[in-house]
Amino acid sequence: MQTVEPIRDRLQIEAMKQELRQKSERNYFLFIMGINTGLRISDLLPLRVKDVFGQTHIVMKEKKTHKTKRFLLNLELRHQIEEYVRDLDSDDYLFPSHKTGLPIQRVQAYKILNEAASRVGIKAFGTHSMRKTFGFWHYTIHKNVALLQDIFNHTSPDITLRYIGINQDIVDKSLEHFSL
Repeated sequence: MQTVEPIRDRLQIEAMKQELRQKSERNYFLFIMGINTGLRISDLLPLRVKDVFGQTHIVMKEKKTHKTKRFLLNLELRHQIEEYVRDLDSDDYLFPSHKTGLPIQRVQAYKILNEAASRVGIKAFGTHSMRKTFGFWHYTIHKNVALLQDIFNHTSPDITLRYIGINQDIVDKSLEHFSL
């Protein structure tokens, strides 16, 4: 199994947004929600308009951990939500299948996101890359591993750093010019 990575380059994030938006507003919005909330794809896909519209927080029971999570929707994301749901009903799913109206499946989300990533030259990308991208940039900006550990419900700071690829970056930097 291939390990997926966060997107560490802001230009690649923007390229990904543009690529997805050209094809579908739904796909673009899925990516925006993923990188701005750090939620797992299994928690994103079943969201309905009423779960996010007019809300400052998403409150949900995580599928994987079964823990209740309360997560702030940042101001920019709230504006994006308003724009995206303008013509939707409150019971509509945010990420509906065009065929069924039910949420797209994880496999379909993977195909959509992975194809877009491939087209813009991003390697080692999967649906989990959105969560890792959120974590990578949150850590890069705030340098607070304990806070990120809490957001991700990880049991240790080391797990969090490894998860977002920071440990590997630190190891690589330490070895780059190390020579005996």
